Amino acid sequence: MSIDGVSGRTSYLGSSLINIKNQLDTLTEQLSSGKKTTTYAGLGIDAGTATGLRAQISTLASYADTGTLINTRINVANLSLQGMSDSASTVKAAAAGTTLTLDNTGKTAGQTTAMASFTQMVALLNTNAGGRYLFSGRATDTPATEPADVMLNGSGTRAGLTQLIDERAQADGTTGLGRTVISSPTPTSVTIGEDAAGSPFGLKLSAVTTTDANATVTGPASPAPGDPLEMSVDLGATNPSDGDKFTFTFTLPDGTSEKIELTASSSTPLPAGSFAIGADSTETAANLNSALNTAVGTLANTALVAASAITASDNFFSSSPPQRVDTSTNPPVALRDGTQTDTVFWYTGESGSDPARGTAVAGIDQSISVQYGARANEDAFVTALKNIAVYAAVTTNASNPNANGQLTALDSRIVDNLAVHTGKQSIQDIQADFAGAQTAIATTKDRQTQTGSIAQSMLDSIQGINDNEVATKIMALQTSLQASYQTTASLYQLSLLKYLPAP
Repeated sequence: MSIDGVSGRTSYLGSSLINIKNQLDTLTEQLSSGKKTTTYAGLGIDAGTATGLRAQISTLASYADTGTLINTRINVANLSLQGMSDSASTVKAAAAGTTLTLDNTGKTAGQTTAMASFTQMVALLNTNAGGRYLFSGRATDTPATEPADVMLNGSGTRAGLTQLIDERAQADGTTGLGRTVISSPTPTSVTIGEDAAGSPFGLKLSAVTTTDANATVTGPASPAPGDPLEMSVDLGATNPSDGDKFTFTFTLPDGTSEKIELTASSSTPLPAGSFAIGADSTETAANLNSALNTAVGTLANTALVAASAITASDNFFSSSPPQRVDTSTNPPVALRDGTQTDTVFWYTGESGSDPARGTAVAGIDQSISVQYGARANEDAFVTALKNIAVYAAVTTNASNPNANGQLTALDSRIVDNLAVHTGKQSIQDIQADFAGAQTAIATTKDRQTQTGSIAQSMLDSIQGINDNEVATKIMALQTSLQASYQTTASLYQLSLLKYLPAP
């Protein structure tokens, strides 16, 4: 029978001590890290599940970061949109309530307000968030517009809005008869016609009516193919009765309509808007001709001035390239394309036929994306810009007897154009689009937060520990280790001499 020596037993105990020490180190590391292991191999069969959960949590965090970034950009854009909406509302209110008193620059207080609002709106359209221009479409590194001063006053050889308004006013005949010709082809008739067929300038004939049963009205029609339109009144052999009305309707360049109503009268003095009934229809027709000349001249120097300016602004802001008067003929009979060298192109961002919102798209979930792009040349912005700009740009000569008429016509058009119209895009519509994107981000983020919490709980259950359980195991191992140390120490102190009798 063999007998093991002390050294064999102590070697066995040493191995046991090392094992306990390793277990204790592992548990201590778990307690400090809160995890079962620092390697996937240590998770055993759960390693694949843990890897998938980690990837899912990381992806959700990335989507959340994207949502936060996009939400920040939309918040900045919304502040700009609200500022633009407020500017348009301010100008609309100013046009509705301004006095007609002109300052030394030929502008009313409302127009001065418009100048400040236009400058502010241009600045808002050039909002930059984190190095990204928000209203330039895909050209995020390019400002959306030219500076406000350049748009109004031009730069170098490039004409701005003010010059285009002046050119258009001349082409529309605002200091004459609005590009119409008034004549009396027969002693008892009066005819008014356009001065050129197909011309976009001046007053356009729309209708002529009368309450005089003995008079004949014709037109508007072309006397011959290719001739300008004409319309006429022929009194015939019988004078009109007192109070008979003759109404001439015109279409102005901005699409609005104006009527001139002239009433036959035998009163002295002659009431405003009337013409004198003469001794016979020939004399009466001459009086009607004179009254029509005066009325058309007033219309051309009031409402046509405003309509001409509005149209010039529309040609500048709504067209690309901008349209301006072709001065190669005298009088002008057509518009032409402005060029990059002779006309300011106000929009400098990216242009495209696709929806503006689609110029910036971000994925906020595996199958969800939001669109939050914008272009400064969208209809809502153009409508605000062109009306605020023209209101700021027009000047009026205080010595002109028709000054109040010009300003009244301009004010009424600005008020109407800046109102929200059904079927036309408004700044509020764009705000609604952005609000929809933010709602999608918020809803998605809430769902991702819940999903992430579930995934994290599952991951924690796989790789996490129970602190109390680990602490208890550590205490047990520490006790065992201490006992093992004591036993091992006692064994190493044993000697055969202690069991031999003393000599």
